[in-house]
Amino acid sequence: MGAVFKILGSSSSGNAALLQTIDFTILIDAGFSGKRLDAMMAEIDVSPDDLDAVFLTHDHSDHSAGVRGLCRRSDLPFFANRDTAKAIQSNLARRANWKIFETGLCFEFRGLKVSPFAIPHDAYDPVGFLFEWGGDDLFAPRDSLAWVTDLGFGTGLVREKIRDAQTLVIESNYDEELLDRDPRRPWALKQRIKGRHGHLSNRDALEFLETIESPRWRNVYLAHLSKDCNEVSRVVETFSGFHRKGCEFNVVDPRNGNLCPVPIANKTKVYG
Repeated sequence: MGAVFKILGSSSSGNAALLQTIDFTILIDAGFSGKRLDAMMAEIDVSPDDLDAVFLTHDHSDHSAGVRGLCRRSDLPFFANRDTAKAIQSNLARRANWKIFETGLCFEFRGLKVSPFAIPHDAYDPVGFLFEWGGDDLFAPRDSLAWVTDLGFGTGLVREKIRDAQTLVIESNYDEELLDRDPRRPWALKQRIKGRHGHLSNRDALEFLETIESPRWRNVYLAHLSKDCNEVSRVVETFSGFHRKGCEFNVVDPRNGNLCPVPIANKTKVYG
């Protein structure tokens, strides 16, 4: 069985993905209610009982809301750093089965190599993840996935971690024009979103990816779109002139999790 990777949903309202191989079935973030996660997994014939672990990037509810329901399974491990676990646990009635890692130190789980790395975002010690699994031979080639859904700006460390991932999930959170025009968000909140511990705009995401030389990406998912201050069509337009050899780009629709391919424009500059 090859690896199955499915983004269950990704937006400013909730984020979660499932990664499954013959050795493990894990959730990456759990930003929906337990009931909603159950329904999402059922659509791909996965039961909550099939989960071997949950990996959490940070404490914000759009990444951790489902812990409350999932932790009813007392044997289900939740991997997080200490600050994230403490912040999430403070809102839970029961104790989750925490497995604490240290940001920046690699560890293994059922043959899965996990590299949590620091990212700039306004949460308690937020991280991105680089996951690596499989062998280095013909029958079990090594595979990798980088998950970076909240990013104030692209650091050198983030660039290093995502460069060699074969699958990349990175945020393209807001369109600058739509955010500026939004009447519901006060000026201070807009500045937080735009700040160096906030989120990447569509243009920010593009400019950051353009700086990465010779990546190994095969699939790039542009995710964590704001439902109010972004549109799939605007992300597609921003990235339509950007292409990496052998790589497919898709935008994750914030309304339903569906994928929208980014077509290659006629005058696209092809990067190596």
